[in-house]
Amino acid sequence: MENIFAFADELGPIKIIHIYDPKSRLKAVVVVDNIARGPSIGGIRMASDVSTEEAFRLARAMTMKNSAANLPHGGGKSVIFGDPKMDSAKKEQLIRAFARAIRDLIEYIPGPDMGTDEGCMAWIHDEIGRAVGLPPEVGGIPLDEIGATGSGLRASVEAAMKYCTFDLKGARVVVQGFGSVGKHAARFLGEKGTVLVAASDSHGTIFNPKGIDVGRLIALKNSGKGVTDYANGERLDIDAVIDIDCEIWIPAARPDVIHKNNVHRLKAKLVPQGANIPFTAEAERILHEKGTLVIPDFIANAGGVICASVEYHGGTQSQAFQTIEEKIRANTEEVLANAKKRATLPRQAAIEMAESRVRKAMQYSRA
Repeated sequence: MENIFAFADELGPIKIIHIYDPKSRLKAVVVVDNIARGPSIGGIRMASDVSTEEAFRLARAMTMKNSAANLPHGGGKSVIFGDPKMDSAKKEQLIRAFARAIRDLIEYIPGPDMGTDEGCMAWIHDEIGRAVGLPPEVGGIPLDEIGATGSGLRASVEAAMKYCTFDLKGARVVVQGFGSVGKHAARFLGEKGTVLVAASDSHGTIFNPKGIDVGRLIALKNSGKGVTDYANGERLDIDAVIDIDCEIWIPAARPDVIHKNNVHRLKAKLVPQGANIPFTAEAERILHEKGTLVIPDFIANAGGVICASVEYHGGTQSQAFQTIEEKIRANTEEVLANAKKRATLPRQAAIEMAESRVRKAMQYSRA
């Protein structure tokens, strides 16, 4: 077993649950990190190479994210070992088995994450009556479909512009991971006049310095093809997305994609983190020292969980977008102002803000 307890502290985790169902061959891990502010909300990630450590790190990121957004929820996360592109019937069997396994884990409210979607949440809700990010047909706000996280990334970028030396209109954007988060971030930023010059997915990278038609690329992805099927651009390997000059570089895929061995290749002025824990701490320090502004993940990409919270408490889609805009703008402004005032990394300022709220809540809770 991984040495998960090396990461534990006074905030959590309060529960680490390993699940195995021999009938469905389900193998999963659930981490409930902290519930002092309320029941934990966190997505279900499905991939072949997930781990207990990844689940804990993501659960802690959710604790920070929910606290920073001032939501009445703690942090949790689940990982399911498996290929997210498996046959739909088999995937439904696994997801339903997972739902039954967490039926009594009432401290945890599951939502969609990488490898799962609104349909998966509908299966879970059908089994246990507890999930967020549901399809509209069953009363939910489909946060991936409407681009809740991408909307929040745009709000964070707009709030950060006062600390940048370039104009948003005409700014070159690169998206690493053109999926449910990345494609909507490109769309919302494009409405503000930015130019998408490169995007990557599991198939490779597409590059066009004159600009990529975001609508066409999204339509291509929605049809089941990869970014390298886009006709008007240079096809590069996956890793080449790191090397492309731009003003705004958006990581929207897996953890730790930028680390000490490749951070020197990144040529961007602003990085709103669309993925959870996409950079190592050392990489963020290096970027800060060379003048690249990094907006921490749990500040910039909180749009999805804000939307999920609004849904859970009976709100509407329009209320969700308004809340995302207000909270992420305010949090980005507060974190960047504090970081500048104290000459510290934005992540440190964000952690201090979020942890102080959690600790205050813990004074009133036995959790």
